[in-house]
Amino acid sequence: TAEELIAMLDEIPETIRTTVRNNAGGHFSHTFYWNCMSPTAQEDIPEELGKAIVDDFGSIVAFKEQFTVAATNLFGSGWVWLVFDATNKKLTITSTQGHDNPLMTGDTPLMVIDIWEHAYYLHYQNRRAEYIQNWWNVLDWKVVGQNYTEHI
Repeated sequence: TAEELIAMLDEIPETIRTTVRNNAGGHFSHTFYWNCMSPTAQEDIPEELGKAIVDDFGSIVAFKEQFTVAATNLFGSGWVWLVFDATNKKLTITSTQGHDNPLMTGDTPLMVIDIWEHAYYLHYQNRRAEYIQNWWNVLDWKVVGQNYTEHI
């Protein structure tokens, strides 16, 4: 699987490691992105996840603001993730460039927004901030909550 390839990148021959990293990383990140969204997205944040967000960010509003700022300010193409940081045992917001993702650093991804131009340019052109604001409307908190409870 893509996850297995990402987990064993150090064991992959150096001559193909970058290709595997980009392709497996891109596959994983795009699949995860699409799975976190739904046209009938659940807007209510599951209780257990909501409590963790409040504990680690102060409030749901503060979390959304921090995530939005991280996505808006990401230079170039990449991804912004909510992850469970296993080392510090807390939720954090992290950004990755290219097709890198949190699996490569041992973190557990919970949700992601794609900040590559192909994710928004046809509908939003250079209005990245508008894309990010509208993305919150299709984020499926039920799925994010399941990612949290299944992997934490």
